[in-house]
Amino acid sequence: MIRKLKQLTDRSWSISLDNRIKKINYLIRGWINYFRIANMKNKIKEIDEHLRTRIRVIIWKQWKKIGKRQKALEQLGIETELAHNIACSRKGYQLICKTDWLKFAINIERLRKRGLVFLLDQYTKVHIECTN
Repeated sequence: MIRKLKQLTDRSWSISLDNRIKKINYLIRGWINYFRIANMKNKIKEIDEHLRTRIRVIIWKQWKKIGKRQKALEQLGIETELAHNIACSRKGYQLICKTDWLKFAINIERLRKRGLVFLLDQYTKVHIECTN
């Protein structure tokens, strides 16, 4: 599953974010429904966090230029000066997307509104407890 998610979230794959999210959702629902009997809540939390970071990297890379990044961050609720500093940062994609400011700007609720299904949500919805 992790290998397949890595392929679907490859930042050099030029596909629209909506199509990418559809493919990711399809994979998540199928995988979780198949393994719904397993106890894997902690591992799913880790995979979810990594998936969110990779989605943020894709979005950050799509913005490309400093002006677009700054404008987008301002629209997402970050102050102008701070947005400019973040947009001008020379850190790598992963490092930038793990900062608290970008996590605030592209948060879980915004990703949910975009249509992304998270592993933990799907797992808690369909998980079957086995009692002996």
